[in-house]
Amino acid sequence: MILVVADTGPLCYLILIEAVGLLPRMYDRVVIPSAVLAELAHPKAPAAVKTWAGSLPTWAEVRTAAHDELDDILDPGEAEAIILAEQLKADSLLLDEMEARREALRRGLPVVGTVGVLEKAAERNLINLSEVFSKLARTSFYITPQVLQQALQRDAANRKK
Repeated sequence: MILVVADTGPLCYLILIEAVGLLPRMYDRVVIPSAVLAELAHPKAPAAVKTWAGSLPTWAEVRTAAHDELDDILDPGEAEAIILAEQLKADSLLLDEMEARREALRRGLPVVGTVGVLEKAAERNLINLSEVFSKLARTSFYITPQVLQQALQRDAANRKK
């Protein structure tokens, strides 16, 4: 059983590009920390994200964990995601924010970001990576042109195999 714990940023962008449905196709269990759900439902969140958070799909499992030890360095969603990933021995922690990624990696957690999820989905022929990256570019998601180009080159190489 493959388990992923998801942070706010990746979920938000996957919702905005209409690719959040990839998660249950790639993971057996998708755990969303309660602090992440609260961030997704925040009044300033994009309308599509708030709507999704208000009517969670059946595959989204909301869990809560105390995260006091990380509250001084990370936001509540990131902190709770890291703690839950540790407690549940997650196969992946879906996380984009750099400081949170550093902390998760320091703790030995397997981290994958939004781009990584999309690349894995493309490897499984679930999406066209170039098309999805075009959608992602129309959001506030930031990716360096170099990282984007490398991902597209890996995708092209995988398609030739």
